[in-house]
Amino acid sequence: MKKMKWLAIPVILLLAVLTGCQAVGGFDVSKALAGSLNPTSSESRQTLKVELVPTSGNLSAEDKAAIELINSLSINIDSAKVQDKNHASIKGSVGFQGGNIPFLMSMDAAKGIAFQIEGAKQPLYISLDNALSKEMGMNEEGVQNLTLKTAELIFKHFPNPSVLTVKQTQEQVNGESLNLTNLHAEIRGDELVGMIKPFLVSLSTDEQGLKELIGEFYDMVLPVVNAVNEFGAGDMGTTMDQQSKAQVVEELYPEIKKELEEFIKNFDKDIAVLLNDTPELSTVLGKDTVLKLDLYFDSNLNIRKQTMDLNIALPSSEDLPISAIKVHSENEVWNIGGQVAIDQVDTSAGVLDTTDGKVTPGQILRNFQEVTPLYKLLKDQMKIGHKYAVIDSKNDYYGVINKKGTAFVPLRYLSEQFDAEVKWTEGSKRIVVVNDLTGEEIVLTIGSKQAVVGGKTVQLSGPVFVHKDGSTYVPLRFLAEALGATVEVDPEGWITVERK
Repeated sequence: MKKMKWLAIPVILLLAVLTGCQAVGGFDVSKALAGSLNPTSSESRQTLKVELVPTSGNLSAEDKAAIELINSLSINIDSAKVQDKNHASIKGSVGFQGGNIPFLMSMDAAKGIAFQIEGAKQPLYISLDNALSKEMGMNEEGVQNLTLKTAELIFKHFPNPSVLTVKQTQEQVNGESLNLTNLHAEIRGDELVGMIKPFLVSLSTDEQGLKELIGEFYDMVLPVVNAVNEFGAGDMGTTMDQQSKAQVVEELYPEIKKELEEFIKNFDKDIAVLLNDTPELSTVLGKDTVLKLDLYFDSNLNIRKQTMDLNIALPSSEDLPISAIKVHSENEVWNIGGQVAIDQVDTSAGVLDTTDGKVTPGQILRNFQEVTPLYKLLKDQMKIGHKYAVIDSKNDYYGVINKKGTAFVPLRYLSEQFDAEVKWTEGSKRIVVVNDLTGEEIVLTIGSKQAVVGGKTVQLSGPVFVHKDGSTYVPLRFLAEALGATVEVDPEGWITVERK
């Protein structure tokens, strides 16, 4: 958990990209940044590289391998296309341990995201068809408007960092030489905390801005409230539904302003307590955490080019063998507002839908079997095929039955523990178990001591039988080993079945 906590901190610091919002040299920074959030058609390319800086101490072989793996990764987007707010595509490659894995992603916001990796048997698919949201009347435009209004307020009130400059320059974008306005910003971690209080003070005085934000929230939530009331799910939001937008805004604004003022009043004390309770934050929010950002705007305030370098200092910790995280990215954008047609992933031959809850580790591994670097990562390093089951042989719950020194278990129970598919035709004595990792068939016959595994006949220590409760029982060790697992029994009768 500690590792995850510290690795999550960069997300907070990336918000520093939003700083530098007051006018500089006649250039309206706030307007330019807010305008960049409005979706429009465009084409772009981008590179992204993350580097973990190891600590100076001795690293374990596991930590060293993990750091080397992450440091070998890079993302190169050769062609990103936005057709409209609902359709986009990304074509590029992931650099990985000296090689490149090409990919194509296409998105239809009303349906889903298809992701094709070169060499994979089928594209991965993430369904975005959220029936619940549609039934609840979720207003997507309202969500977007609320997001934009929130960003506008942040851009408007956040103070400038100490290093913020604007100059005219000439840059190459997609092979074209352009006259652009370069906004350069630098911010250190120890400067960031000091910028939050002035931001809140400025925000608390913006009555119009806060009321407009509350109004956007009202517009977004009202359809959901109406849907809840229509479905008879209680009186959630009934009061809001009966009030006009103006009434809600007038009632909520004083409460929000009061909360802001109280937060500002206690801000210094709360920060001091936080730093005292979590001294490691002093490193993360220290002088060695630095963001350097260059944005290049055209005359229409469109961002045409961007470079970012972020260094995040991390505290010394036995749980985290790295001293810093470095992020570098570059991108350039063209054809803004033009005619853009996205690149489509071919899904005509089927997809591997990761959102249906039925995709198994074996299906994923077999899908990427020809993509050697990715297959090895998933299988050997991420170990997605690792499974284990612990069975108490003395507890009736697990249904272990001993016959002549052989432990039998319910076939379906153990098969499902290892994601194996069980196929049985009613009225037949033949049962087929499909090994999830290999796709190999294990053919069993009720009443027989013979089985067929991958086309080869093997002898069982006892015949398959149907218990009085209707469950089919098989020798535990045979089925476990046929599914690629090992069996260990401790002196107290606990059985561990593990597939590594």
